[in-house]
Amino acid sequence: MKKIFSIIILLFFTSCSLSSSATRFGTGVDITFDPRTLGMQIDDEIMQKSLKSRIFLIDAKYAVTINIEVLDGRIFLSGDVDKPEHKIKVTKLAWETKGVRSVKSLITIEGQSDFKNTAQDVLITSKLRTALILTKKTLSRNYTLETINQNIYIFGIAMDAEEKKEVINLANNIYNVKEVIPSIYLVSELSRNKF
Repeated sequence: MKKIFSIIILLFFTSCSLSSSATRFGTGVDITFDPRTLGMQIDDEIMQKSLKSRIFLIDAKYAVTINIEVLDGRIFLSGDVDKPEHKIKVTKLAWETKGVRSVKSLITIEGQSDFKNTAQDVLITSKLRTALILTKKTLSRNYTLETINQNIYIFGIAMDAEEKKEVINLANNIYNVKEVIPSIYLVSELSRNKF
């Protein structure tokens, strides 16, 4: 009975996590290697869902406009809110999440950037995503990329120091990038990693 219950729980978390950084076998497009243990992935997924539901209570549209990534208890927030007070409130909620180790907030106030900057940011992100896919030096594609005002924020897990260095170099070589702000953790740096 315990085995059946465990399998049902596992299926529930994997079916609800198409947007997570966990291994995505059913999509047919994105098969990534996630070096986190299953327990770490479940803990991160629970933190993400918990935070998303609490953000929903501030304003329902924030459940869609705010992106949340959780890796090893580290929360990465991006997106837009209407008021500065909401940005503070969302960041505070992230810090209050059980098990959080750190919070990085790239949330912007809606209306603070123009179409030209937004288009440039999308182009920069697309160039880096393409470079990561095409290079042979990056074995893992476990990265979330966010570009705001030509600053690239990279959040993810690298298999080793060489991969981390390569990802940062690729970002720095993209035209019009002002600054690269990496939050790239090595597999060996994960809190409960036993590799």
